[in-house]
Amino acid sequence: MSPLFGFIGLGPVELCIVAVIGVLVFGRKLPEVGRYLGKGIVEFKKGIKGIEDDVDIGSSSSSNQQVDQPKAPQKMAASTPKFEDISSPSESSPKI
Repeated sequence: MSPLFGFIGLGPVELCIVAVIGVLVFGRKLPEVGRYLGKGIVEFKKGIKGIEDDVDIGSSSSSNQQVDQPKAPQKMAASTPKFEDISSPSESSPKI
């Protein structure tokens, strides 16, 4: 019988032994360990995907050799700030 993971040399018997040891060591925390392991794998894949996207964007921008022209500044309507008149006493202030 050929081992399941030939490059590691683990057969079905060795995998069962590793699984039993894992259950003994982690016990009730095994689902939590699996959840953290899954989240770690997902984050790792997201990181690799982000690096691949950065490399793709870098190679495509260097091959195009086009530089985007800067946009002209837009004019915005200026408004005067509105302040309250503090010289007259307000009704909400306590009287002494």
